[in-house]
Amino acid sequence: MKKPHKLLAEKLLHISAIKLQPESPFVWASGWNSPIYTDNRVALSYPDVRNFIKVELARHIMEEFPEADAIAGVATGAIAIGAIVADVMGLPYVYVRSTPKDHGLENMIEGNLRPGSKVVVIEDLVSTATSSLKAVEAIEMSGCDAIGMTCIFNFEFPEAVKRISDANLSLVSLLTYSEMLEVASEIDYITPAELDTLRQWREDPSAWTPETSY
Repeated sequence: MKKPHKLLAEKLLHISAIKLQPESPFVWASGWNSPIYTDNRVALSYPDVRNFIKVELARHIMEEFPEADAIAGVATGAIAIGAIVADVMGLPYVYVRSTPKDHGLENMIEGNLRPGSKVVVIEDLVSTATSSLKAVEAIEMSGCDAIGMTCIFNFEFPEAVKRISDANLSLVSLLTYSEMLEVASEIDYITPAELDTLRQWREDPSAWTPETSY
């Protein structure tokens, strides 16, 4: 039987939630050139993929953070997936905005958290970990305890790994970048040359350019 991360990699590649285009790179909002684009929200349109992710995230939370008594999704990518994970676990749910709402109550956290709640933060993906750690900070400032994080996909950027470690947080990922590349190569989704390019990008994504990668 295939391991869960391999099944997930195949599913996300098949529905193009993960797109690999070393020959025609994307440009991220940060300005980085990238041979990969990930949008896990696509999975919400596929019941089998959506349910697989929901069950796996819930399983990991129960195994790694059994004391959790609330779930928080990070806006916007993890709002929906966080809600269905909280639903299957029977736990209270909130989502955390990237910035406070600019009207009304000016909330950063939408929903109600009982003071002292032990909260697990759910992300759709982790790249630099900026949004994740802002969400953790908001939860801590609300008088609750962010006991850990989970995500669907983790780029494993050294910067993010260090920032999460410095924050003394544990991150559990359903799928990592290196695991995804291994599966993509095994199923011939990418060529050996493309695999090399994708690995090179991972070493220094902010400086990578298509012209110097082949």
